[in-house]
Amino acid sequence: MDIPDAVYRRLKSTAAERRCSVKELILRGIEKELKTGLPAKGRVELPIVRSKQPGTLHLTNEQIYKIIPFP
Repeated sequence: MDIPDAVYRRLKSTAAERRCSVKELILRGIEKELKTGLPAKGRVELPIVRSKQPGTLHLTNEQIYKIIPFP
């Protein structure tokens, strides 16, 4: 594993403050990340945004790009 020097210095400092080894601190972080995991994927109920005036709106891509600023 390649840890940038600045991050490793912070890691080492934090481990010293917590009175544990760098290895132990890394393993704690990995275990915490694995426990939380990725959010469960579920079904999305449409419409996502309810409208007071439901209906169909026909827009071209060009019109959408004018309404919503894209990078």
